[in-house]
Amino acid sequence: MHIRKAVASDAEELSALLNEIIRAGGTTALETPLSAAEFADWFIDGEFPLACHVAEHNQALVGFQSLSLYGDPPKGVADIATFARMNPKTAGVGRALFPATRAAAEEFGLDFINATIRADNVSGLGYYAKMGFETYDRVVQVPLQDGTPVDRIKKRFSVNAMGGTTPRA
Repeated sequence: MHIRKAVASDAEELSALLNEIIRAGGTTALETPLSAAEFADWFIDGEFPLACHVAEHNQALVGFQSLSLYGDPPKGVADIATFARMNPKTAGVGRALFPATRAAAEEFGLDFINATIRADNVSGLGYYAKMGFETYDRVVQVPLQDGTPVDRIKKRFSVNAMGGTTPRA
């Protein structure tokens, strides 16, 4: 698997990858599909993205991970988003992407990376725990578009933790 920075020309393929996840439901807080232009603005070259990396495997983009300042997080904090292609599924995409994202966080002088995960996203919660994120808050009963309340779990990764926080396999 090859990891590299995302570029605007990736937006079409990455928006299709993300939209498949959105349509499947149950894992992402995003509920409305994005056009390629919206994707590029949100994740690659808009006002809020700090970094976005893609994972390539067999000449296809199989996932991406971004750091963003959307929502005005506290100084020294950025939000992370991680998405991996559903079909065909490629094992280890998030684990392969995280070192590049962590390096970007260090370059930007961040103290923490924040992940806000739907409480019903068991695989997402497990992934971030394996990467060394620790739960620090819970936002209760955030309504989905259909009104269904779903809690959000907030986890954070200390970018420059004493002794280093290393992902667990």
